[in-house]
Amino acid sequence: MGIFSRQPAMAGKVVLITGAGSGIGRETAVAFARQKAHIVMVDLTLPGMAETGSLIESAGGSHEAYTCDVSSREAMAELADKVHERHSALDVLINNAGIGSAGRFLETSLDTWEKVLDVNVLGVVHGCHFFASQMVAHGNQGSIVNIASAAAFAAAKEMPIYAASKFAVFGFTESLRAEMSDYGIHVATICPGLINTSIVSNTVFEGAMSAGNKAREKAMALYERRNYPPEKVAEAILAAVVKRKSVVPVSPEAWALYYGKRFVPGLMERFGRLDAPVAK
Repeated sequence: MGIFSRQPAMAGKVVLITGAGSGIGRETAVAFARQKAHIVMVDLTLPGMAETGSLIESAGGSHEAYTCDVSSREAMAELADKVHERHSALDVLINNAGIGSAGRFLETSLDTWEKVLDVNVLGVVHGCHFFASQMVAHGNQGSIVNIASAAAFAAAKEMPIYAASKFAVFGFTESLRAEMSDYGIHVATICPGLINTSIVSNTVFEGAMSAGNKAREKAMALYERRNYPPEKVAEAILAAVVKRKSVVPVSPEAWALYYGKRFVPGLMERFGRLDAPVAK
């Protein structure tokens, strides 16, 4: 059979994506839909997922949608029950939902620490907890993809909360990868750099960075000028699943920080002292 007669790599696969209503989550849903996957969309609200659903249909995929707060253990347990009523196990789990934060440590609140860590860290843990066991039980040798950030390589001084959350995701995913290899399940860490999504508009700014909204406007302008689209992250996620890659920086600056952390850690420490955002 010739190469052009082959089924798409993800044909018939069940792919759950959190944060599917916009940005990287939306584009990832469309990328997998083009491969004829069935997309299980998860987000806080329905309107964004409705638009994503239309794009999935146009791309040739099928879908279902659930509203869920990934930071809630109870909500995620309920979501897993609903999904497993329809599907015995996922083929691909993509823990993408996340929020941003900016502000120096002495100016951050414990409420913000709790909010960001609940979504960015526990949201990933909840996804893995409630879906990985079924993947193992059914022996489907699927994939788990956790979205970290280039901030897991180099932590700017204005981003202690966000960097802590993404360092945690990176470390957790490394440990999970080692464990899941016993069951033939692939685990990937995706580390985007400056990606032009709505994350800055939804970021919690505190302290001096919250004054007059100037920091937010400056960051949004930087991301727009950089204009590295979420479609490229989606392509990297799809490639990571198909080729079973482990750690995938996305964007030139993400790769620079990845290699910098490995080979010139002193330079990365000095980089962290600069007033520059590095985030998903």
